[in-house]
Amino acid sequence: QVQLVESGGGLVQAGGSLRLSCASSGGTFSSYAMGWFRQAPGKEREFVATINWSGDSTYYVDSVKGRFTISRDNAKNTVYLQMNSLKAEDTAVYYCASRDGRLLYTRENNYDYWGQGTQVTVSS
Repeated sequence: QVQLVESGGGLVQAGGSLRLSCASSGGTFSSYAMGWFRQAPGKEREFVATINWSGDSTYYVDSVKGRFTISRDNAKNTVYLQMNSLKAEDTAVYYCASRDGRLLYTRENNYDYWGQGTQVTVSS
């Protein structure tokens, strides 16, 4: 059974940066596509970024392009989300997700495994 544990969330001022980490255990991490999603208060969970199994292909929602970077370290079974130039509207609980597959996946129902989430709060 795959388990995902996010860390790195916190409170930051607008314009600041945070790096989220998601550590995976169980399964074969290097064969999994990974994704980051977020859920703001009163809103549905939305896709943020995804990375393929090898790390050489990524995709982002338009609202974070140029500010967020997803990456992975298969030797450490960890995926990261570097978030720069944070805005108040980035405030949300951030979740990582994984699934076996070689493509990029942007829908919640594409993913089989989810972490518990980490809170990111951006003060304006």
